[in-house]
Amino acid sequence: MSEIPGTASGVVWQSSPPGSIYDYIKVASFSIGPDGLVDQWSRRAADLFGLTAEQVRGKDPVEAFLPAELRSRGHRKVAEILDGKEWTGLVPFRAPGGRRAHGLAEIYVMPSEARDGRQAALCIVVDVRALRRIESDLASSQAIFGQSPFGFLLFGTDLTVQRANRRFAAVFGGEAEQHRGRTVHDYLPRAEADHLDAALRRVLESGESVTDLQVSGVVPGGGGERRHWSVNLYRVHGGSGRPIGVAGVGTDVTRRQIAAREAASARRNLALLNEAGARIGNSLDLETTARELLDVAVPGFCDLASVDLYQALLTGEEAPPGQFGPAHESYGGGSADLRRVAFASAVSDAPLAASTGGTPPVALGEVHRYPFNSACATALRTAAVRALPEGEGGLVQSALAVPMVAHDTVVGLVQFARAKGSEPFGERDRALAVELAARAAVCIDNARLYRREHERALILQRSLLPPGDPEAAGLDIACRYLPGTTATEVGGDWFDVIELPGHRTALVVGDVMGRGLRAAVAMGELRTAVRTLALLDLEPAEVLSALDEIARGLGGPGTRAQVRRSGAAGPDAPEQPADLAEVYLATCVYAVYDPVTRRCTFANAGHLPPVLVEPGEEALLLDVPPGMPLGVGGEPFEEVEVELPEGALLALYTDGLVESRDHPLDEGLHAFRAALGDPGRALEDVCDHVLTTLDTRHGEDDIALLMARIQGLPADAVGDWRLPREPRSVGRARELARAQLDSWGLEALVDTVELLVSELVTNALRYGEGEIRLRLLRDRTLVCEVWDAGLVQPRRRRARDTDEGGRGLQLVGLLSAGWGSRRTPLGKTVWFELGLPDGTGPAEPTVEQLLSMF
Repeated sequence: MSEIPGTASGVVWQSSPPGSIYDYIKVASFSIGPDGLVDQWSRRAADLFGLTAEQVRGKDPVEAFLPAELRSRGHRKVAEILDGKEWTGLVPFRAPGGRRAHGLAEIYVMPSEARDGRQAALCIVVDVRALRRIESDLASSQAIFGQSPFGFLLFGTDLTVQRANRRFAAVFGGEAEQHRGRTVHDYLPRAEADHLDAALRRVLESGESVTDLQVSGVVPGGGGERRHWSVNLYRVHGGSGRPIGVAGVGTDVTRRQIAAREAASARRNLALLNEAGARIGNSLDLETTARELLDVAVPGFCDLASVDLYQALLTGEEAPPGQFGPAHESYGGGSADLRRVAFASAVSDAPLAASTGGTPPVALGEVHRYPFNSACATALRTAAVRALPEGEGGLVQSALAVPMVAHDTVVGLVQFARAKGSEPFGERDRALAVELAARAAVCIDNARLYRREHERALILQRSLLPPGDPEAAGLDIACRYLPGTTATEVGGDWFDVIELPGHRTALVVGDVMGRGLRAAVAMGELRTAVRTLALLDLEPAEVLSALDEIARGLGGPGTRAQVRRSGAAGPDAPEQPADLAEVYLATCVYAVYDPVTRRCTFANAGHLPPVLVEPGEEALLLDVPPGMPLGVGGEPFEEVEVELPEGALLALYTDGLVESRDHPLDEGLHAFRAALGDPGRALEDVCDHVLTTLDTRHGEDDIALLMARIQGLPADAVGDWRLPREPRSVGRARELARAQLDSWGLEALVDTVELLVSELVTNALRYGEGEIRLRLLRDRTLVCEVWDAGLVQPRRRRARDTDEGGRGLQLVGLLSAGWGSRRTPLGKTVWFELGLPDGTGPAEPTVEQLLSMF
């Protein structure tokens, strides 16, 4: 494009064909000379009629183009035109040589003069078909532009509005013509307008369309409601192909945005609930569960949050449902004591002891109360969510106090808060907050119940096992217990160390089939029975026989028959009920050790054999007949007596130590024996080494391990004499006892021992049979035993006032720490026990106590 000198400034002449209206309506021209023949033929006429100038010039246009039936009329019109008349009309035409018309032209004929002054004519021709297309296009454009339900704008190259449709005007006010000349800044906020203006320039320059451009603003008369539009932009070109502007179509997508926001909120809430289900309650710890709740809620749901739990809940106090609230008399008119157990914040400058919603700041771990009339106390009292006022310092703009309710019991309060600039809580948020708090409350209540049951189970288990480190004469003892159920830490395995008369010790290890609390209860019953039977000083086989009868009676009527028909009786027997198998069947090994002879008598009821490690030797399994498990019955139990060398190591254990799904019994026993290969180390270290080496913490079964190192009584701690069956043996017994006590430095016990020895030897002479044997044993206490061949057991009775005798055993019971009798293979043994004179022994009997025997 160039400007021609001398023209007015701003007038531009184009060298290329103009993109004007003539390009669309296809205007052509030709002239008719005075002779009525075609004189001049334009190029557009050649395009319209399909004939070149050489083909048409000098021919009669009527004969050349009009159909035959119109030629006569055509000649008259040409004559009139050459007479100086103008004429306009629609004329069908055909190409030369054709028989029928193939087009329709609108011709405007204007008279003109030739050079010689004669009349000629200039014809302007328009293709009617092109005009009809233009009319159709205009009508379509008007229909689309004017009747469109979408806002439509046409921006010029200066990005001002050239045209707006009625829909756009209806939204932004005024008539459509009144929007001409405006810019996007007249309709949108600055940031949104700049964004759209940049998009318009980009489309105008590049020609690339923009679809679904999101803009928002407020329309006049809309009550301040923010609207959202999706805008499509494309460049518009003129007939010559040059850009003439940008068209924009806007669709109101406010409802779609709201629906999308609600859908996104629903997806977020669902995701939060899924995350809460996966992350809350993974531990059975109250404080950890509270922190897990806040890990889910912050920052995904809120900016700040805190959890308060009732102090009574944390300390393990019992409280009936419905009494967690200010109505309880101990609350003093306000809420009960609560402890802040968790706090989380996504706000960098939020203090740790922050106010999450109009409440006074509370530090983490602090015990506090909410005022009676506060929203938090009301939420706790009514078990309903409450909105909280803004916090101090303008940090919080929206907060909720949500009670944590589980099984109709309020266990605490969680506060959710959103900081300034965040979207306030809505109804959906309130519902989600209640759901999150409820899920956490159930987990916390479960943790509370677990803690309570766990503590009870531990109390039960500890009450059923020997307290502390058991002690026994002639034995160094160490023990371990590992429950298979880590959740309750109770099981059916047990061990016991029972002191028997004569400084003997009963070692017991048992295993109730099954595990958990029921097995522990059954184990407690059997352990109590073992202790009771042991006090009768029965032989090991007799103890197991009596214990078998007790085990068979625990199931009530019919249990014995069912157990005998069970799988315990053989591999081909019918499978027994699970509860009987887990609770009323047990294995047990019972051993009695005598430190004087270092001999140990074993009896086994279906249990694994004991392991013995002699000094310098490999560990070996003692050949003790296994017998049938307790509760099966029908078979007697056998005894095996083994002499244990000094320093030997004896191990009793349950199958959980040597057997698991991954470790067969034979492999476990071999590994166990190998782990005992160095018995010289401290006994506690041996226990730890065994448990570590065997990797027993698999949680498949309970484990009980009882280990004893043999340390027999020294020879100088035993006095043993045989006395003939004659009266003078009573005096001889007193002399021997006095001399032995003097050698031990126990002169303080001489008088009492002489008196009691006289009574027992006298009774042996009077009521017993055969030779008499006297034995004194000194260890942690002093024990005196008198043996004879008689089978009649002594019986303590109260003598009548007129009786001259019958008070000996009363005297023995009064002066000793304990006394009793037991059967032996060759008779019986009567014994008494005295504490050593270290200030802890029994006090001397008073005169009244002595006189009460007479």
